[in-house]
Amino acid sequence: MEVMVGLSGKRRWSDEYKGQVVAETPVPGVTVTEVARRLDLRPNHLSSWRRLAKEGKLLVPDLAGAEFAPVVIEPIDPEPWAAVVSQVEITCGDIVVRLDAATATKTGVGTAKGVMDQSGSL
Repeated sequence: MEVMVGLSGKRRWSDEYKGQVVAETPVPGVTVTEVARRLDLRPNHLSSWRRLAKEGKLLVPDLAGAEFAPVVIEPIDPEPWAAVVSQVEITCGDIVVRLDAATATKTGVGTAKGVMDQSGSL
């Protein structure tokens, strides 16, 4: 383990050491907190090293037993949502503003606010 201590007392670790430590975290049943505690590190240091590794900024060696869960990102089908809401109704005093589902949220709210402002209801 290569730990450098500066004049201020702050510890610094080599990128190689950081990579070795990060490689221990995806092992099933092992938590970041466990690894950090065992190596006298703060969990937030280890978490930031893991982020660097995910961004490709830190080289992590292969470690036997380490597993990563595959991530699949699929687009959300907008159709089910379109059928749920067909109309929005905003009531303020005697004024009722009805917006159909196709009206954009900001546009619809802006329109309703404008109508109510003109009437002096707000």
